[in-house]
Amino acid sequence: MEFTKEKITELKKKHGEIFLLKVEDKSCILKKPDRKTLSYATSVASKDPMKFNEIMLNGCWVEGDAEIKTDDSLFLSAATKIAELIDIKEAELTKL
Repeated sequence: MEFTKEKITELKKKHGEIFLLKVEDKSCILKKPDRKTLSYATSVASKDPMKFNEIMLNGCWVEGDAEIKTDDSLFLSAATKIAELIDIKEAELTKL
């Protein structure tokens, strides 16, 4: 799927920071995960790591080629990039 500059601008206004994920000739737009998605995904991660990727992909999905979600080989390729959506900033804790 191709995304025009106009479409990307529209999606950025609606979802904030977005990302383009390409797998072979398929592509999709993903947004950053929210707390609800992260909470649900991490709650199942220890029992079923693949479910973590599925929850994250579905929770961050904006639009694109649905085959990325349904075709196992495309999904497994996309799953290797899912964790990169989680942006953890440095924090500092100082005893006062």
